[in-house]
Amino acid sequence: MNEPYMADHRHVAAPSQDDAVVIERSWDEPERFGAVFDAHYAEIHRYVSRRLGPQAGDDVSAETFALAFRRRRHYDVSRRSARPWLYGIATNLINRHRRDEVRLLRAVDRLRPEANPAQGHEDEVAAKVSAQAVKGVLARAVAALPADQRDVVLLVALSGLSYEEVAQALGVPFGTVSSRLNRARKKLRKALGGTNPLFDEGETGR
Repeated sequence: MNEPYMADHRHVAAPSQDDAVVIERSWDEPERFGAVFDAHYAEIHRYVSRRLGPQAGDDVSAETFALAFRRRRHYDVSRRSARPWLYGIATNLINRHRRDEVRLLRAVDRLRPEANPAQGHEDEVAAKVSAQAVKGVLARAVAALPADQRDVVLLVALSGLSYEEVAQALGVPFGTVSSRLNRARKKLRKALGGTNPLFDEGETGR
């Protein structure tokens, strides 16, 4: 990538500066966008990698920031934080890799515990096997969700965004996020035998 802000990304984003201020200044001083890269790249990379795996995570994360840089003049500077915007770009790019994501989730589902646990560690291994089994069932259930519901579930579960921020990221109303989560929650709870580890029972929004 030859984006100007990538030439030397050793900037340190000033915590007192809003992303909006930095992005607006980058319209005329492109190198300033490096501060946005430094502030958010690791988080976006972690999110993408957890959805698509490490190799695709590198490529999609880099593409996310290259696209953000090219679109920076269209950024809504009334939004102080660029996190939802960046997550939205990343999620749209992930959409191009739907088959890869589902394949990865199904691979997690196929994981099986060791047949012969080490002697003397029965309790520890039993706990590990139990957690692994739930993870496999959960992965299969998430893979089976419609794409729009899976996006909302994983944005909430992996990014720590509020429902309002998820709505911003996906460009949909708050109520749409809530309804998609409710439908996904019911499906996941059913798949997990009445348990849904992604959300607290009383959670209806943030």
